[in-house]
Amino acid sequence: MGMRSTPREQDKTAVLRIVQATGFFSREEELIAVELVEEALARGPTSGYHFLFADHPGQPGELLGYTCFGPIPGTASSFDLYWIAVAPDAQGQGLGGRLLKATEKAACEQGATRMYADTSGQEKYAPTRAFYDSQGYTAEAVLEHFFAPGDNKIIFSKTL
Repeated sequence: MGMRSTPREQDKTAVLRIVQATGFFSREEELIAVELVEEALARGPTSGYHFLFADHPGQPGELLGYTCFGPIPGTASSFDLYWIAVAPDAQGQGLGGRLLKATEKAACEQGATRMYADTSGQEKYAPTRAFYDSQGYTAEAVLEHFFAPGDNKIIFSKTL
């Protein structure tokens, strides 16, 4: 599996396919995921959105997973992990952890000292929260009813 940081035009479709296939995101969130790729394609690094893409080794153009991350405006060295998603048929094989470690390394090379990641408090996101825990992240805050009534936002962080 190869990783690359430069988005390609076909990544818009591939990212949409992955986030839809996970079954975790709303239609609005799916469109935002694609918009971030479009923004990075249009503006490059000045967009503030950086990516790592994990391509299938034997199938060029087949995306297995990706991350989107970037510096948080107004902070000295804090970064957001905007997205991490792995295609369902590639889950459970350690790809998410490898992507996250590579993302943290890339962020450190850009001056990051802390990484933040947000997720939902809904029960279906329990595996996501467990993933962040397993990767050394700490739940720092809970914003009640953030996404919708009864759907809390949980903010995780990690010192890099």
